[in-house]
Amino acid sequence: MKHWLISFALLLCAQSAVADIVVTTRTLRPGDLISESDLGIKAGERTDSYDRMRDVVGQEARVALYPNRPIHFDQIGPPALVDRNQIVSLRYSGKSLMITTDGRSLERGGIGDRVRIMNLSSRTTLFGIVQADGSVAVTQ
Repeated sequence: MKHWLISFALLLCAQSAVADIVVTTRTLRPGDLISESDLGIKAGERTDSYDRMRDVVGQEARVALYPNRPIHFDQIGPPALVDRNQIVSLRYSGKSLMITTDGRSLERGGIGDRVRIMNLSSRTTLFGIVQADGSVAVTQ
């Protein structure tokens, strides 16, 4: 009897976890904002896919999303606040030093994204983190 229970438990663990996953109801292009009407729920494997619609609504598609396919974690992100070639405010904060200047974004990015930027004064390429106000906090 014990061997049967152990075999049954191992069989259950070996099967893929089937749960509700979030899918799109229409094709979304990169840069499209995702609304609730673009989404549906479907039974499927939940490995690296969203399972709650509220986690997806308001996000931006980073790649093309096709109908009835799961939305993976790396396929969407926060909406871009900074576009490529946009002039942005650069801010650097040190121990007792604060520098603010203008720069040109070399990449698109949303809140918290690391982007390459060019300091317009020195033409130096830097890296920074996009802030909620659309400025970029220089990290390097």
